[in-house]
Amino acid sequence: MSDEAGADLSLIARQQRQLLSDLATLREDMSVLTAILLRQDATLTALLNEVRATHSQHARLANRVRQLEAPAS
Repeated sequence: MSDEAGADLSLIARQQRQLLSDLATLREDMSVLTAILLRQDATLTALLNEVRATHSQHARLANRVRQLEAPAS
């Protein structure tokens, strides 16, 4: 009876070590994926700022052209 208990406990211990190892791997994967997501978010924010600046620049240029093309009064 004690031999069966020892074998069962060693099996449980191995399974627990494997589970902890798998959990550590999942945590590392989550850290990598989170870093990728944050980088993509920062890139998207920078791109949005660039598009807004370009739109503003284009609007100012359009206003200048409109003023030049307006009839002199």
